Amino acid sequence: MNDHHESERRQELHGYVIGLVLAVLLSALPFGGVMLGLLSKTTLFWVIGIAALCQVAVHFRFFLHIDLSRSHRDDLQLILFSLLIVALMVGGTLWVLGNQRHMMG
Repeated sequence: MNDHHESERRQELHGYVIGLVLAVLLSALPFGGVMLGLLSKTTLFWVIGIAALCQVAVHFRFFLHIDLSRSHRDDLQLILFSLLIVALMVGGTLWVLGNQRHMMG
């Protein structure tokens, strides 16, 4: 029984290490793109955006342990709904402020 717990712990640690390495690489990629200045602004924005989305997926999978299995699907739906509400609030605020700026100018 003790070997089973040790094996489970080792497997969990292995997942955290993989997640850490992927997170560092996905953070270093945009920083390297900005620092080296080899990419156009449009390409750089795309690289940053794609790296950010991949970073979210890595954090969900390796650190929050949320995947597409049936037991974690409710957690994923809750997170996605929360993101929708935040996006609506931010988008609505920007829309109102932009409209207000247009009316003032």
